[in-house]
Amino acid sequence: MNVDTKNLPADAFERVHIDSTQAERISKPSVSFWQDAWLRLRKNKAAIVSVFILVFIIIMAFVGPMISPHEADKQTITHANLPPKVPGLEKLGIFDGVGTLGGKEVDLYEFKKVDTYYWFGTDGLGRDTFSRVWEGTQISLFIAFVAALIDVVIGVAYGGISGYYGGRIDDVMQRFVEILIGIPNLVIIILMLLFMEPGVTAIIIAITLTGWTGMSRIVRGQVLKFKNQEFVLASRTLGASNGRIIAKHILPNIMGVIIINTMFTIPSAIFFEAFLSFIGLGLQPPDASLGTLINDGYKLIKFQPHILLYPALILSLLMIAFNLLGDGLRDAFDPKMKD
Repeated sequence: MNVDTKNLPADAFERVHIDSTQAERISKPSVSFWQDAWLRLRKNKAAIVSVFILVFIIIMAFVGPMISPHEADKQTITHANLPPKVPGLEKLGIFDGVGTLGGKEVDLYEFKKVDTYYWFGTDGLGRDTFSRVWEGTQISLFIAFVAALIDVVIGVAYGGISGYYGGRIDDVMQRFVEILIGIPNLVIIILMLLFMEPGVTAIIIAITLTGWTGMSRIVRGQVLKFKNQEFVLASRTLGASNGRIIAKHILPNIMGVIIINTMFTIPSAIFFEAFLSFIGLGLQPPDASLGTLINDGYKLIKFQPHILLYPALILSLLMIAFNLLGDGLRDAFDPKMKD
């Protein structure tokens, strides 16, 4: 359709004025890499819920034994094998201390004349399961975090040196890693325990002997990727030392990958500690960890299922929460993700 512009009134047109000072103004505020990653992570509901679960479990691991009216190692044989009983909830018909005795359901607290409450029940020696579960969680988390920290330190240093210098150094270092990967972890642990007593130190050393190899290979791949980038070459041309290039240019760019893999290393260490304690190669009684508590509950699962329920539930929550948080961090640090 043709429009006759000659007959249009003059006020039908409006001159558009462009302010040159605002022509290239960025309306959206700029954010750093870490701020952008946090914004992405906040949108992941599963990761945020996992953070709250982990914070709650970590707090309870330290506060739980303090708020319990019973000591974790105190043995009261007359209070053995009591079911959970919680004030207030007993009136609702749950956690009321009712158990099976001779094929009949009876209030075991009245039967044994126990005038106190055990929130998670007791084990076969009359020890408070609530205190033992949270002390065991504390030990398992300590082992996992220390092992993960050592893995990060050794793995990042080893992989960074191997990838950055390359050549003959890289060949020799990677052949050593391949030898360690080829030896099963359980064989190394059994041989090591021939010379060390089972305990926290032995488990940490066992986990870190070969645990750092995965981190080192990932870091090596990332360093090989970045060391020939233009900004690294420009820095080297300007006379920057190798230490400055690694610390100022390469390490910040691979920090996201290191954090993500650490989040996956921690649950692996927790599970590995539980596995060692379950098969008798980890902590020894009377020390408690999630693995030893699960082992104790496994023997009485038909008669006292609550002894197995609580440590198994906490172990499952830790594994799921750390893995979901790791997935969320991987999505948050991925530069290809778009809003």
